[in-house]
Amino acid sequence: MSTTRLITAPERAKKARPSKVSHPDMPPRSIAPGPVAKTFGIIALVVATLYFLVPVYWVIVASTKSNSDLTRTFGFWFAEWNLDANYDSLMNWTQGLFWRWVGNSILYSTTAGVIGTLFAIMAGYAIAKFVFPGKKLAVGIIMAGLLLPVALLTVPLYMEFQALGLANTMWAIIIPSAVSPFGVFLGMVYAETSVPTELLEAARIDGASEARIFFTIVLRLLSPAMVTIFLFIFVATWNNFLLPLMMISSAELKPVTLGLYGMMSYFAPQKGAVMLGALLGVIPLIILFFSLQRYWRSGLAAGAVKG
Repeated sequence: MSTTRLITAPERAKKARPSKVSHPDMPPRSIAPGPVAKTFGIIALVVATLYFLVPVYWVIVASTKSNSDLTRTFGFWFAEWNLDANYDSLMNWTQGLFWRWVGNSILYSTTAGVIGTLFAIMAGYAIAKFVFPGKKLAVGIIMAGLLLPVALLTVPLYMEFQALGLANTMWAIIIPSAVSPFGVFLGMVYAETSVPTELLEAARIDGASEARIFFTIVLRLLSPAMVTIFLFIFVATWNNFLLPLMMISSAELKPVTLGLYGMMSYFAPQKGAVMLGALLGVIPLIILFFSLQRYWRSGLAAGAVKG
């Protein structure tokens, strides 16, 4: 009578053979991309790189040209150096307010980013970790806010701020820009997976208040999400055009986007000066992204895994 013997896990491990690879740094053949996929991947990366870098290079070249050089010379190469004249034209047309406009954009974007990030993290943490009446309704309203176009709210917002006497003030831009349904959603996703409930319960047993738990524990755990939310709000506020156009009428309060629009709407503008203004106006964004790149990439990677 034949008997059967079960193969134990250690015996199976001894018989298992790893996939053969041609180089220690190369992945196994079963998951390594083929030559066709690798070629298409490289082509896609090159196209994406050119798509993002070519406009920046063109703005740099165009900012050194006069109006005549922009039309009679090759667009992607330098002509007669006209950078100093363009800068003088930019300062003269703006009556010396250009750098103030840049400062206004930095002030609006930074303030809205800080306030919006704090409130988004608070709301997301509360929805993820607390049970309260109307929780599902609140989540539904936030999801609906993600689908609602921002431009659709500009006219009602203007009417409300006009009635409150806040039109043509800095708060007319900061307060609407600080509201971020996407930031609340992202904070909710992060808080649900990155903040252990056991840690919160242990802090409550030790006598810590909810405010102390949030500001000393939760904010540290959600720092990658905070950086990501801050960058999204900062860039959205910086690039916002319709809201300042409706709210701001004073030249001293204009952001740089609205100021450059006024320069382009002028009869026969110096386009090289406008390009120089656009180049100088985007430098703070470049500095911010390079400064927070490490935190931003880690935040997006963590959010992709958690989602």
